[in-house]
Amino acid sequence: MIRLTPDILIEAYAAGIFPMAESADDPELFWVDPNRRGIIPLDAFHIPRRLKRVLRRGSFAVRADTAFASVIRGCAEAGETRPSTWINDEIVRLYTALFERGAAHSVECWQEGELVGGLYGVSLGAAFFGESMFSRVSDASKVALVHLVARLRRGGYRLLDTQFLTPHLAQFGAIEISRARYHLLLAEALRYRAVFPRDLPGGLGEDGAGGGGGAPGGALHSSRLTS
Repeated sequence: MIRLTPDILIEAYAAGIFPMAESADDPELFWVDPNRRGIIPLDAFHIPRRLKRVLRRGSFAVRADTAFASVIRGCAEAGETRPSTWINDEIVRLYTALFERGAAHSVECWQEGELVGGLYGVSLGAAFFGESMFSRVSDASKVALVHLVARLRRGGYRLLDTQFLTPHLAQFGAIEISRARYHLLLAEALRYRAVFPRDLPGGLGEDGAGGGGGAPGGALHSSRLTS
């Protein structure tokens, strides 16, 4: 079996496919190219009313790219509501290597110095591929998603790929599109170069989703961005 490398992984994302494992205990990976693809249109991102109240309370300190290894390990954790995950050691190795070369990013929620939730994904051109999220405190991963979208809009991204559509993501404006449509949007996004901003000068803005690129005011399975 050919050992995957970060370069192969980047080529796969550019071709519209991504790797998964059957479980965290299974060392093998397989490629996925869904017939129907989940995306969140960045200009149609919706923040539920209750979550807006959470954001206004400022319950979390939100940072980016300060604890990538801890975030991916958090996403790999099993729990009462998630007895198993798909993130194995090979996934951790590959995506950590992508982070070290600036091709993967994390958004983290902190409380009293403790990491309580977050998400991570891959950045290529002006496309961001959401991989997984986790929460140890209610709403932490949702707040991380809002902050992710704010950064994507600020940084000039054109595509947020959630891989699959779930009811959880639909509340934020996620939709499902055909594989053919997805590949067209991906090809367009790869023509541009976006920059992932670690910080958000001026905060989220009035609508909570940040500004940039002319827009107003930003998955997965098991523990992917759908949970």
